[in-house]
Amino acid sequence: MSDPVLDRAQAWSAFDAAAAASASALIVEQFAADPDRLARLSLEAAGLYLDLSKQSWTREGFEACLTLAQASGLVERRAALFGGEAVNETEGRAVLHTALRAPDGADDHALGEPVSAEVEAVRAEMKAYAEAVRSGAATGATGQRFEAIVHVGIGGSDLGPRLVWDALKPLDPTIDLRFVANIDPRDMAEALTGLDPETTLVVVVSKTFTTQETLANAEAAKAWLAAGLSGQSIAAHFIGVTAAPEKAAAFGCGRTFAFRDWVGGRYSLWSAVSLSCAVALGWEAFQGLLDGAAAMDRHFAEAPLERNAPVLMALAQVWNVDGLGRSARTVAPYAHALRRLPSFLQQLEMESNGKRVHRDGTPVTRQTCPVVFGEPGTNGQHAFFQQIHQGPQTVPAEFVIVARTHGEATESPLWANALAQGQALMLGKTADQARSEMLAAGTEAAEADRLAPHRAFPGNRPSTAIVMDRLTPQALGALLALYEHKTFVEGVIWDINSFDQWGVELGKVLAKAILTDVAAGGPSQTLDPSTGALMSRLMGPSGD
Repeated sequence: MSDPVLDRAQAWSAFDAAAAASASALIVEQFAADPDRLARLSLEAAGLYLDLSKQSWTREGFEACLTLAQASGLVERRAALFGGEAVNETEGRAVLHTALRAPDGADDHALGEPVSAEVEAVRAEMKAYAEAVRSGAATGATGQRFEAIVHVGIGGSDLGPRLVWDALKPLDPTIDLRFVANIDPRDMAEALTGLDPETTLVVVVSKTFTTQETLANAEAAKAWLAAGLSGQSIAAHFIGVTAAPEKAAAFGCGRTFAFRDWVGGRYSLWSAVSLSCAVALGWEAFQGLLDGAAAMDRHFAEAPLERNAPVLMALAQVWNVDGLGRSARTVAPYAHALRRLPSFLQQLEMESNGKRVHRDGTPVTRQTCPVVFGEPGTNGQHAFFQQIHQGPQTVPAEFVIVARTHGEATESPLWANALAQGQALMLGKTADQARSEMLAAGTEAAEADRLAPHRAFPGNRPSTAIVMDRLTPQALGALLALYEHKTFVEGVIWDINSFDQWGVELGKVLAKAILTDVAAGGPSQTLDPSTGALMSRLMGPSGD
C-alpha cells in the first residue's frame, strides 16, 4: 500500500495521472501483468464475497486511489462518523445509523450525548409490540387479531422497509404487509382493496410528521378506518413512527415509536421506521438484519483501507466517475427478492451524493454521484444490457449474486447468467472473431463481412460481483450497510456532505405554493408562464 505522503491536491493530481496512463489498459490483460490481482481485489466481509478484479484500474491506478482516500482524511472522517460528531455540518447533526444496529451494551454518543440506552429501549419496545401483534395479545378495536398492515411513508420511510419486506417475506406470510407512498389516490386504493378495517393496522412513518404526501395518505387511511369501525376508537389501529411524537399524537395516532434527528431518512430502516417489517417478519428476522449490518460496521471500522469492502467499492466508483468519465452505473441483483435494490440505491446514493458544492460551500470541479439504475437479472439482460454491451458509453456494472434463492439447490441457470454477463463485458468480441464464427457456421463470406461489425462487442467494460450463499436477514443487513458505508466514503473523497438533501426541500416548498394558488382559484402572477399555463389546464374541466 502507498505511503500517505501526498496532500489532497497532490493526491488528485497523481490520481489523474494514473487514470490517463491506464485509460486504454485492457482489464483482461491485467491478470497476467499482476498475478496476485484476484487475491488483492477480492475479499470476504460480514458473510459477503466481493470480486473487484474486473474493474478498470491497473495496479498503479489502484494505489493512486488508496493514496487519494488517505489524503482525503477518510480514516479521520470515519472516526468522526462512529464517534457521533456533527458530520452533517449544514444541519449540525451527528449521523448515527450505526448506533441503531449496535448490540446491547454499546456506548454510542451523538454530539456527546449518550444514545445507546435510548436505542435499546426503543428496540425493546418494538420487539414487545411485534411479539404482541403476532401472538394476538395486541388486537384491534373489536378484539380481532391483526391480519394486515398498511405502511404509509415516502422516500426513506418507504424504500428501505419495502426492500426489506420484499427480500425476506415468506411465500405465505401470516401478516399481509402493504406499502403506500404515492400521493396518487390510486396507490392507497390498491393497498386497501380486500382488507378489513377490523383486522388492519396502519403504520404512518414520517420523521417530521409534516411530509405532505404522507399526511395526505394518512388522512385517507384514518378516514377508511373510522368508516369501517363504525364509531369505535381507531387508536389501536393507527400507529405513528416519527422524530416528532407530539405531532403524531395530535394527528390521531394511538401509539408512537420514536427515533431521533441523528437518523437520516435514507439511513433509517434500522430504526422504528421498519416497525411494520419487524411485526410482519417477526423479531428474529429483524434482529438478524441488525446483526448483519453491525458485522459490516465492524469490518468498515477495523479493516485496513486496502482490504476494506466499502472502501474498495467506493474507490472503484470514484475511479470510473472521475478518472475515466463514466457518469452512470448499473446494479443488477440476480435474485427476484432483491428487485427493489436498484430503487433503494438510487435514493441512498443519488440523494446523498448528488451535490454541487464542497463541504465549505465552494463549487465542485469534478463529477460527484453517477446516475444509478438497474433491474433484476435476468430481466435486465432483455432490456438495457444491449446498451451496456454495445453502446458508445461505458457503464460499469454491479452484479449481486445469490447462490440459493429458493430452496436448497443452487440456482445455477441464474448465477451462470450473471457470471457470463460480467465475462462478456470484460472480454467483448472483435469483428474478426465474429466473422470467423459466422464462416464456421456456414455463412457466406460477403454476408459475414457485412454482419461482423454488428456482432462485435468492444469489451473492456468493468464490473463488480457481490456474492452470498442465501439471502438471509444477516446477509441483507450486511449488503445494505456495505452500500451505506460505500456512499459515505465517496462523499469523503469528493469532500461533500452526504447527509443533507436541500434539493428535495425546494420542490416541497414550491408544491405548497402551487397548492395555495389552486385553493385561490388559479395561478398567481408570480408564477412563470409555463407553470401557470399548466396549472390552468389541470384545473380545467378534466382537472379540479
